[in-house]
Amino acid sequence: MASTRERVAWSTSGYLMLVIFLALAFLLVLRITTFGTAAPGDDAVPGFLGSIVLMPLALIVIAKGFYMIQPNQAAAITLFGSYRGTDRNAGLRWVWPWMGKTRISVRANNMVSEKLKVNDLRGNPIEIASNVVWRVADTAQALFDVDDYKAFVVVQIESAVRSIGSRYPYDDIEHHEVTLRGSHEQVGAELRDELNQRLAVAGITVDDCGLTHLAYAPEIAGAMLRRQQAEAVISARKKLVEGAVSMVEMALNQLSEKNVVELDPERRATMVSNLMVVLCGEREAQPVLNTGTLYQ
Repeated sequence: MASTRERVAWSTSGYLMLVIFLALAFLLVLRITTFGTAAPGDDAVPGFLGSIVLMPLALIVIAKGFYMIQPNQAAAITLFGSYRGTDRNAGLRWVWPWMGKTRISVRANNMVSEKLKVNDLRGNPIEIASNVVWRVADTAQALFDVDDYKAFVVVQIESAVRSIGSRYPYDDIEHHEVTLRGSHEQVGAELRDELNQRLAVAGITVDDCGLTHLAYAPEIAGAMLRRQQAEAVISARKKLVEGAVSMVEMALNQLSEKNVVELDPERRATMVSNLMVVLCGEREAQPVLNTGTLYQ
């Protein structure tokens, strides 16, 4: 399929043509009134009849060529079905009346897609939706290379969101991978790039996009919530144990360096056990006084 590219169309200022239109209308009225009040000869009648036929015809031609373009709007000009160019000049414009004029907005459009159910990278069903800010960059492609560019945008956004949703896992704590929930900027940038590639054929460009809704599907939401809670507890426990081990090691090293107490392997193991219980326990430790020795 041959791609249509936007080019500048010929058009002129509508205000200039409006002045010409008013001047012709004034001359026509003046011609009729002066001919009726004067006593013209027979040789003036053909000229009068010609003027009252040609001048109204010229007024009709001029009047048919006017059209209005608002800011951030364009008009595609066609001649008997052939694309002649695009006029992006705002205000009152004028072209020949036999030229077709199709207005198209080049303003930014905001679209929130519907919630889609997609399987993520690990096969978990999730619900995902996005917000896309797009605009028409090439009016010729938007009007003539696709049947309905707005419907085309809707379908391509849905396809791109499904594609992005299946490339990454919803969430991941263990492997530190790129996820839909934790890497919003990276996922949004990749979604924008894919949309620009898909919509290039329609002359559409995407300025900004991002995910507006992301959740597990209802049928697995409860199970995945428990899994997230378990992973969070495991991660917290791991950090707690790592911190406790470093504190115990520091305490034993300082006791040995400062000769506070001499610890044989059995006493050292007992102290390590007690410190780990104190540091890792969820409840406050209850002190126990030992009035004897460790071996009694």
